[in-house]
Amino acid sequence: MERRLAAILVADVVGYSRLMGGDEEGTLARLKAHRDEVIHPSIDTHKGRIVKLMGDGLLAEFASVVDAVRCAVDIQEAMSERNADLPEDQRIQLRIGINLGDIIIEGDDIYGDGVNVAARMEGLAEPGGICITRTVVNHVKGKVELEFDDMGDQQVKNIPEPVRVYRIRLGPAAAAIEELALELPDKPSVAVLPFDNLSDDREQAFFADGIAEEIITSLSKVPDLFVIARNSSFAYKGMSPDVRQVAKELGVRYVLEGSVRRAGNRVRITAQLIEALSGYHLWAERYDRELVDIFNLQDEITSEIVTALEVRLTEGEQARLRRRQTDDLGAWEFFVRGQTLLRRHNKEDNPPARALIEQALERDPDFAAASALLAWTHLIDARLGWSTSAKDSLKQGAALCEKSLALDDAQPDAYALLGCMRLIQRRYEEAETYGRKAVELGPNVADAFVWLATTLNYTGRAQEAVGLIEKAMRFSPFYPSWYLGILGVSYRVLGRFEDAIAADMKRLARDPTNTLSNFRLAAVYAGMGREDEARAQVAEALKKNPNASIHQVRISEPYRDEDEMERYLDGLRKAGLPE
Repeated sequence: MERRLAAILVADVVGYSRLMGGDEEGTLARLKAHRDEVIHPSIDTHKGRIVKLMGDGLLAEFASVVDAVRCAVDIQEAMSERNADLPEDQRIQLRIGINLGDIIIEGDDIYGDGVNVAARMEGLAEPGGICITRTVVNHVKGKVELEFDDMGDQQVKNIPEPVRVYRIRLGPAAAAIEELALELPDKPSVAVLPFDNLSDDREQAFFADGIAEEIITSLSKVPDLFVIARNSSFAYKGMSPDVRQVAKELGVRYVLEGSVRRAGNRVRITAQLIEALSGYHLWAERYDRELVDIFNLQDEITSEIVTALEVRLTEGEQARLRRRQTDDLGAWEFFVRGQTLLRRHNKEDNPPARALIEQALERDPDFAAASALLAWTHLIDARLGWSTSAKDSLKQGAALCEKSLALDDAQPDAYALLGCMRLIQRRYEEAETYGRKAVELGPNVADAFVWLATTLNYTGRAQEAVGLIEKAMRFSPFYPSWYLGILGVSYRVLGRFEDAIAADMKRLARDPTNTLSNFRLAAVYAGMGREDEARAQVAEALKKNPNASIHQVRISEPYRDEDEMERYLDGLRKAGLPE
């Protein structure tokens, strides 16, 4: 058995089946032209050998890893130029993977882990991209004028040990990555922008928003994706942002944008998935359907996105994506309208939001997500002192949440909600169990991470809570102000008082109506001996809520450690908050 060390290059066409389905003869002709005019000549120029063609891909070996890398870069840059003037549905893009390793020679073919790892690198590459192993980087650094992004250790199929993976920065995408405000995740990252409402009736904007939100909710359940939270992607609502700017600000590679036109009993939806750093349209489609097909259409779009990003789903993940909440369009519309009001997060909009959600449940009593959303209205009442009995509000909310999970036990939001209720009820073990279940089911659901962090804050694990909040802030770069309040609690418990003050001051700057941050600032100031500032914060809170009291704060701040609870309340007593 002959062995030798070699640089192995594996290339594969992106979305080959889709291209063939659209135009079989044209795709074959273009692929042959690319091979004859770009790929094979480049391999020859760099002293490589094509071992074999594999349908839409190829395997090549090089004696020099520097030659292999230069060849790959030349191929991708030439392919980019050739694609530039072609319509989107005619562009052929490659993924390329390179490894330096031991191979087994058998006739003209080669085998071994060195080849297998190169194939796994190809699978990790972005369309038009190149992924390489650390061994390759070590051998070419200083010999090629290229930059590399560390993607960390990756566990790849049929290779027992994790492999350190790097991506080569190329062309416009390389320049764009330099401009990103945030580091790119090591998995396909996507932001779903609010869909444009093209209907004649402006009131149908809620319908377009609801469709985009459903897509975000579904994608957020996929563990091999990185999905920006709704409240950050919807920061662009009403704008016409450049997708490259969106990618820069949110730190993603892909952006989904679309539009909705509703007329009578029909709906037209257009959607396009863009590789934002290069401007390449990875997938685009227009759908004309009856309104009764809207739920199937949402599932179809989600599935198309996952396929375009070449993410493989387990059977369980596929089943979760297909799980339907309701088939009643009217119920769904009431749900979306109620959700919109609830997100305003103020005392005036909570009752009408509740009424709309109740109408959704009247139409479909088995609408699990609506039961969970109704439970949120009761939790907000209890936590912010908007109900006459916080205990009764929590009881109603918990019952609704349990009903929701009995109907559908795969809802991260419902588990996060029940965890928060159990925390307020001082059922700490259950609170943590439900919180961790929410994060497991919603690996991209930013709010779930912060609700779990809330439980950890109050049970003595504030350092872990800080890490969870930082993760949530990455999922939602334009994060809501309440994240800052939870972070402030973490800092206070950890004794990082100046950081706690800064966090709650930022929250109040964004949400001046909030009283929890006033109380938390007062407690920190009192603990630091700054009594005048503590009293000023309590006075400000009492202006907003004259009925505020030590009793109310005790309900809303459920510290497990009674000594910690008393230290917090003593600070508020010193600052003048009545019992």
